[in-house]
Amino acid sequence: MTTTRVVPVETLHRIVEIATRAPSVHNTQPWRWRGGSRTLELFADPTRQLAHTDPDGRNLLLSCGTALHHAQVAAGVLGWQSRVARHPDPDRPDLLACLDLSPGPPPATADETLAALERRCTDRRRFTAWPVPEERQAHLARIANHWGARAVALTDESERYIAERLVRRAHRLQWADPDARAEQAEWRDRGGEDGIPTDALPPGPDLVGGHRNRFQSAWDDRSAPDLEASDGLLVLFDTDDDPAAWLRAGEGLGAMWLSATTGGLALVPLSQVIEVPETRAAFRTEVLGSLAHPLLLVRVGWRSTARPAPVRTPRRPVSEVLELG
Repeated sequence: MTTTRVVPVETLHRIVEIATRAPSVHNTQPWRWRGGSRTLELFADPTRQLAHTDPDGRNLLLSCGTALHHAQVAAGVLGWQSRVARHPDPDRPDLLACLDLSPGPPPATADETLAALERRCTDRRRFTAWPVPEERQAHLARIANHWGARAVALTDESERYIAERLVRRAHRLQWADPDARAEQAEWRDRGGEDGIPTDALPPGPDLVGGHRNRFQSAWDDRSAPDLEASDGLLVLFDTDDDPAAWLRAGEGLGAMWLSATTGGLALVPLSQVIEVPETRAAFRTEVLGSLAHPLLLVRVGWRSTARPAPVRTPRRPVSEVLELG
């Protein structure tokens, strides 16, 4: 008779430490974890949901999905295989996933992957002028698809034009909404554990009305408001617009982000176009032909190696998000 080895507490701590470096909407970090002898459970934290711009919890679950992806990859490089049950209890919608951990050999690329997980962040400054080849964009989409999400690169000129127009429209609508402005202000300069430090926001052309414009993306890092011709555009989508689809999309986003990091690319979510009901509906009909629901638009480009490293956003200590059973 054989028994499964108990996962050391130090390993659970390390997995969660890496997982919580994942990006999240407004750097809200809306997750909680509970570790057992052989399991690690992921919960949504509704107290960190953005009630005005994310009333359905779409971005909240996308955020948790990126952390779920990072947790699985982190477990693998630390020598633990994970079998994941998503939404295992219909009576507990906040329980998003349960990872059943068992010993397994780490991948040959463990060191490279771990380094990429630790340095992952978004450069909020403009990308370089080098265009991203369509094949590189398609590769990122395939990475997301491999993780159960659905993604496609928008390379058709007319699709890009429509997407860019809708991004600008969503930006204007959110900037004109006092409740949306108040919500984003709540998550600025909150201290050393969450939210967005002003120093992490791009200066110069991103100034709006004398203040740094934070509506280029609602995720933990900001982008320039104008899309360049050299930027790649990808959309995460699904035939369903429900919590299961949102969690899958988050896992796919985490996978794309990690692949972009290892490949010298920068990735920035453009979430406003999905957050605003008007532009989300228009994107569905005008870009996706009413065949699927858009869940997140992402732009990708080459990061400059000549600039200093970007300012990173803070993270909450593991002791605040991990409960040991």
